[in-house]
Amino acid sequence: MMIPINSQPVLDSSDQILAAWTFAFASSHVGMSATRSSIIRSLGETVNSLNLVGNEGWELPVWWPGDNTGGNKIFPDNLTAGRQIYRGLYTAVSFLTLGSAFGAYLHSSSVALDISGEQSTLLHNACLVSAALSFGAAIASLVNASPLGLMPSFEATTDDVDNSGSLAGIRRDDALKFTTKGLTRITRHPLILPVVPWGIATSVLAGGRPCDAILFGGLSIYAMAGCYAQDLRVIREEGSVGTVFQTESRDTKEGVSEEEQERTRLRSFFEQTSFIPFKAVFDGRQSLDDIVREAPWLQFFLG
Repeated sequence: MMIPINSQPVLDSSDQILAAWTFAFASSHVGMSATRSSIIRSLGETVNSLNLVGNEGWELPVWWPGDNTGGNKIFPDNLTAGRQIYRGLYTAVSFLTLGSAFGAYLHSSSVALDISGEQSTLLHNACLVSAALSFGAAIASLVNASPLGLMPSFEATTDDVDNSGSLAGIRRDDALKFTTKGLTRITRHPLILPVVPWGIATSVLAGGRPCDAILFGGLSIYAMAGCYAQDLRVIREEGSVGTVFQTESRDTKEGVSEEEQERTRLRSFFEQTSFIPFKAVFDGRQSLDDIVREAPWLQFFLG
C-alpha cells in the first residue's frame, strides 16, 4: 500500500524569508565581531590611502565620547579611523538585517493563523514574568555596563581630574566597566544574555506561531551563540571584544602598551565573572550581598 507523502514545505515562502533575514542578522553580527580586528585594520588602511587621516579640522564636540588615542579627532590615525567606520558599518548592518526581519515578520502568512485558543494560565504567567524580568535586566545593564558589551560607562566628575570633556558633571570612562559591579557579578553579559529567556517567553506570548518561533526564538539562539563566541575570543586572545575604546590614562603603567593593559584588565574581569548567570556566586567568586547592594534597582523596575 502506498503511503501518501506530504510534499508541502514545513515553512511557506514568507516564513522562509523571515528565517533568512533572522539568520542574516545573527550571522552578520557574530561574523563581524569575530573578524573585527582585521576589518578595522583594512578600513583604516583604506581611509589612509584616500588621504583622509590626520585632518586637524575634523573634530567631534568636546563632550562627545571620542577615542583615547585621538581625543575628539575623527580620523587622527589609521586605527581610530577604522574603528569609527566599523561602528557605522556595524550599526547599518544591524538596522538593515533586523529591520528587514521585523518587516518580514509582520508580513508573514502565519501571523494570520488562528490563535484564539487559550493558553495555559500557568504557562502564560510564567512567560510574562520571565519576559518582564529579562527586559528589566537588559535595561538596567545600560547603566551597569560590561566591557564585553557596547554601552559606554560614565561617572560623576571630581576636582582632581581633567573635566574638559565632561557634560553636566558627567564624564565618560570606559575603564570603569572592567570593575565587577552589580549585574556583572551575575553574568559578564548582562545586556545580551537576557535576550535568551525574553525571546523564548515572547515567542509563546505572541502566539507560538511559526513566525514567532523563527524571529524571537532565533534572537534567543543568536544571543546565546554571540555571547559564547565573545567568551571564546577572550579565552583564545583572538582579538578585541566589546567597544572599550576610551580608557583613562590614570591607571597606565610605564612601559606597558595600552593594548596589553586592556587585555590584562579584560582577563581579570573574565576570571571574576561567569557566563551562566549566578555561577560566579555559587562557586564563591562573587557575593549575593554585593549584587543586592550594587544592582541598579531603579532602572530594573523602570524597565
